[in-house]
Amino acid sequence: MADRPAQNHALGASPVDAASSVAPDLTEPGLASRGPVIGDDGVARCGWGDANPLLRAYHDDEWGMPVRGEQPLYERVMLEAFQSGLSWLTILRKRDAFRAAFAGFDPEVVAGFNARDTERLMADAGIVRNRAKIDAAIKNAQATIALRDTVDGGLDALIWSFQPEVSPRPLTLADVPAKTPESLELSKTLKKHGFAFVGPTTAYALMEATGVVDTHLVGCHRRGASGVHAA
Repeated sequence: MADRPAQNHALGASPVDAASSVAPDLTEPGLASRGPVIGDDGVARCGWGDANPLLRAYHDDEWGMPVRGEQPLYERVMLEAFQSGLSWLTILRKRDAFRAAFAGFDPEVVAGFNARDTERLMADAGIVRNRAKIDAAIKNAQATIALRDTVDGGLDALIWSFQPEVSPRPLTLADVPAKTPESLELSKTLKKHGFAFVGPTTAYALMEATGVVDTHLVGCHRRGASGVHAA
């Protein structure tokens, strides 16, 4: 999640790629060329992180911090997938409902969902009712379980193996890439292992949200906060 939640898709789908993650709606006049903004609390943030109280909390407390472990990373993979083509704010507002509907995003449980579960989810107005994405959630849970036997360290090790040596240092939202060579390879690798809805832009949004890269704008108070990358 987040993710700008991809810095290119937080408030609305990015015009560059509808599958991007959390970042701002770059169609807002002047937003793409804008550096950090000063909030009413006097704190400098990435522009999307000051657009809404929910986004502010996500930006300040969660987005870009290191996420480790199979279950938390499976959840992030799926929330990014459900966000594809939508705003990240929509996903944040529905996150509790998603967690309830998908058994806390426990891959062991979701991997066993059947046709009855799919119909239950399609009738749940609290989540994004997209059959292809629901099917992908189940498929990705099964792929996550399978990784335990094929990749040492499973999903966690696989995703973090694509951490670049150096993170971007964006001055404005327009400087943040929608995808990178690492996200292209992560996307290919996840698909090879049976994952769906993990294109290279969604993969980069995942990397941003989970701290694999740091794309907080230079001057944002959260830049370097993960401790993984230099400010």
